[in-house]
Amino acid sequence: MTKYQETKRIVREYFTAIEQATPANVADVLKAHTSDDYLWRGVYPFREQQGAAAAAEVFWAPLMSSLTRMQRRQDVFIGGTNEISGEQWVMSMGHFMGLFDKDYLGVRATGKMISLRYAEFNCVENGKITKTGLFVDLLGLMQQAGAYPLPPSTGNYFVYPGPRNHDGLLFEDAPEEEGVATLALVNKMVADLSALNDSGAMGCPPEVLEMSWSKDMIWYGPCGIGASYTIPRYQQQHQLPFRNNLKDKKFNGHVCRFAEGNFSCFFGWPNLSNTPVGGFLGMPGGEIRADMQVVDVYYREGDKLVENWVLIDIPFWLKQQGLDVFERTQQILNPSL
Repeated sequence: MTKYQETKRIVREYFTAIEQATPANVADVLKAHTSDDYLWRGVYPFREQQGAAAAAEVFWAPLMSSLTRMQRRQDVFIGGTNEISGEQWVMSMGHFMGLFDKDYLGVRATGKMISLRYAEFNCVENGKITKTGLFVDLLGLMQQAGAYPLPPSTGNYFVYPGPRNHDGLLFEDAPEEEGVATLALVNKMVADLSALNDSGAMGCPPEVLEMSWSKDMIWYGPCGIGASYTIPRYQQQHQLPFRNNLKDKKFNGHVCRFAEGNFSCFFGWPNLSNTPVGGFLGMPGGEIRADMQVVDVYYREGDKLVENWVLIDIPFWLKQQGLDVFERTQQILNPSL
């Protein structure tokens, strides 16, 4: 048995059990697969939950009640050793798909299929899941339900595909040297951008990106920003609005970062801190410093990164500045009269 097979088996069995669970028994199912000191992290409004019962009550049971007959549809599944703290982790990325049959976070149900984009990180120690980072794109769900709360996005958001070559489900371990090469390339790219942040520069010469990225890169950003194709359009539709409209950008580090095969991933808590000066997301700048929780999943071909799936907890970033998109949406589109 190879290095990560047991860890992957534990997580896959957990996924199967969760998919077969109901809102009534999901707490027991989660408890059976997690440690007594289990820590669950998620996007706003869920945030940090201590223990399986709390995670089930706050996140899983309401989601299962609203998205009936929910399926996990994976595009990427990888395992590896966290280079930050040495544990074994598994990352799964894709969509939760179901029937939107009950109002969720103030968003009115549609009775139609809906896809909730996710990336889930699970740490396995001593045969149990001890830590989870589960990020979902709630703005994407709101857009599909006709309740998008922000100005038009610079990129295009849709139900994103997985990797172009459909090779993201690494149920069998990939050669270790491939993961080493992928992580080295990602770390080089992060270091280049961190140096740019530390310099105080707002823009970014395309040559900096071309050191790590394919010219035909695809950047699948969070709803609110959207996706972009090619370096010039990525810069126009995301990177330059991000860099020019946010100041005092500070990289805070990652909780988990690893690679397997041609894929790499990380998340932070928070990754970044910044201050909006106006224009980002089409919003005014309130000069209120805020933290960003970010997930990145990368796909390497040769010596270049070719695809990048990103989730940012934009609702939390906005909440820190005084805007709760869920409360406002409910008050306007689905009020309790």
